[in-house]
Amino acid sequence: MEKKYKLTGESIEVGGRKLYRIEALRDFSDIKAGDLGGFVESYENLSHSGDCWVDNEGKVYEDAKVYGDAVVSGNAHVCGSARVFDQAFIYGSAAIYGEASVFDDAVVCGNAEVYVEASVFDEAQVHGVARVIGRAKVFGSSEVTGHAIVYGEASVFGDDVLNGNDRFCEILGQC
Repeated sequence: MEKKYKLTGESIEVGGRKLYRIEALRDFSDIKAGDLGGFVESYENLSHSGDCWVDNEGKVYEDAKVYGDAVVSGNAHVCGSARVFDQAFIYGSAAIYGEASVFDDAVVCGNAEVYVEASVFDEAQVHGVARVIGRAKVFGSSEVTGHAIVYGEASVFGDDVLNGNDRFCEILGQC
């Protein structure tokens, strides 16, 4: 398989780990050969197949993997054993970590966090300073925003909108 990016000599340290800026070696999606991307710890973090990319100041490290056509951008972090794939889009200062997964056409942005074994998928959106924790699932066309926290075995699904801006909102078992 032809490599689509290389690690450059530019590096940063995050949590005691050395991450390298990436540079595109060929054109794909909206990326042109020579474009600089974000940072990865190793070639294991970002697939060379598909149109996946780490852009701007995005960071992917530890055992985390980005593949398919997923994009990590802004100052977002994907770490631990997290997986981001399909057409998922992670941006802003969002963080995906632990064994969390974000996939399909899901979006996680702002200062939102998805962690432990949580999943965000379908066309779901998590933004603001919302948290999806534990084995919680956010899916369908649902939206979790503001200061909302979804955790435990909870599920937010369908067309549900969970907005924690007006009040502190926690969902323990179901929506």
